[in-house]
Amino acid sequence: MALQPGPLKVIKGFFDTKDEVLEDIKKLDLWPTTYVSGRMDELPLHWHDVDNRGYVLEGSSYVINEAGEHLTLEPGDKLEIPAGAIHAEGKVTERMVYIVAIPEAANLMEKLTLKDPKESPLSDGV
Repeated sequence: MALQPGPLKVIKGFFDTKDEVLEDIKKLDLWPTTYVSGRMDELPLHWHDVDNRGYVLEGSSYVINEAGEHLTLEPGDKLEIPAGAIHAEGKVTERMVYIVAIPEAANLMEKLTLKDPKESPLSDGV
């Protein structure tokens, strides 16, 4: 199921168990991948040309929206990033584990390449 165009959204406390995540992914007809992030610096603002959803299983960090606001991420949170939404992943100081789901069976890192914010179809010239 496609996301409505617009900014990213963090849904706090969306799930309690991995089974609930997998049920949501099945309901939305998405393809899941487990993504493990080690320590990393904050990424620059960017966008992707595919909708993606992330479910935080372990660890905590933040994402930055197009307005520069830091939105916390912790276990149980669901992150919805519509195609074209300008955002950045925050600094990671401890291991984080996500289930990331996209609308097609594909290499996750190829589908989620970082694109220039000025070229986003939702950009107002960031």
